[in-house]
Amino acid sequence: MSISLSKGQKVSLSKDGATLTRIFMGLGWDVAKKGGLLRGLLGGSEDIDLDASCLVFDASGQLVDEIWFRQLKGMDGAIVHTGDNLTGAGDGDDETIKVDLSKLPATIKSLVFTVNSFRGQTFDKVANAYCRVVDELSGKELAKFGLSESGSHTGMLMAKIYRHNGEWKIHAIGEKTTSRTFHDMMPAIQAAL
Repeated sequence: MSISLSKGQKVSLSKDGATLTRIFMGLGWDVAKKGGLLRGLLGGSEDIDLDASCLVFDASGQLVDEIWFRQLKGMDGAIVHTGDNLTGAGDGDDETIKVDLSKLPATIKSLVFTVNSFRGQTFDKVANAYCRVVDELSGKELAKFGLSESGSHTGMLMAKIYRHNGEWKIHAIGEKTTSRTFHDMMPAIQAAL
């Protein structure tokens, strides 16, 4: 059973004492249709380009690697971004970042996941947006949280997956930013470590 996370909540990703080895973070969204039925039928919405990123940090808070649409692989292949979706079209996850936790060196402490509107479109133009963590081996959804808070922001510091006492946990951060890439979010990201 999935756990629906809210801003600030922390949850262990270990299930029934088993150690997770492979997970993925999925991001999905649709364009928010405004202007009524006629405008929607006549193409009254524009494509939205949201981008998922994963930033890798060591125990001292230093950035070790960055996985995003301009660098699809990191940590010697332990983290893989499956590609950039420029529109949000289609069902299910629009962008996915796969992580093999078992291949990450012991020096890695945190993975921070962000979402940005690369074209600068605000989140009030986005509908049905969510982010979820799934056990890739079993297909079981471990945690999911919505991005239902629309507003004039262009970025969201989504979640941190981190090691604590030998197990992986997730912290739903949900901090809004005005950022078109994760580079602009680095002060907020550093504060969340």
